[in-house]
Amino acid sequence: MARVLVAHGPNLSRLGSREPEVYGTATLADIESALSERAGSRMELSFAQTDDEATLVGLMHTALDTGTHVILNPAAFTHYSYALRDACAMVTQAGLVLIEVHLSNPHAREEFRHHSVISGVATGVIAGFGPDSYLLALDHLTTLVGEK
Repeated sequence: MARVLVAHGPNLSRLGSREPEVYGTATLADIESALSERAGSRMELSFAQTDDEATLVGLMHTALDTGTHVILNPAAFTHYSYALRDACAMVTQAGLVLIEVHLSNPHAREEFRHHSVISGVATGVIAGFGPDSYLLALDHLTTLVGEK
């Protein structure tokens, strides 16, 4: 059974109350519950949320070391964390799937959000579909892992 880490970056613990007009009203617990239900017994999911860049980099190292695929919402780190980018590159270079996810569409927002340093090393990017972005990522990851 494939292992998948769903990692959430800074401020995502505030989903449900933080800018609901941008991020919706679903909480992180709601998203994780929907993912667990969708995965069923097909995937072994684990979840982590951190506001700390070093911790998120460490999670990518652990995923690499344990052969764990990743669904990652890097949040604000998307735009400037070269350390996270390099850790993500190691994950995908090892043949693991890493899908970058965003609840909102960064390209429809402020200009500084238009560039991702993560996208170039990710297997794929899904953005703009609210909590369904995570579900779409899981569905596609399931397809990709099944092809390997």
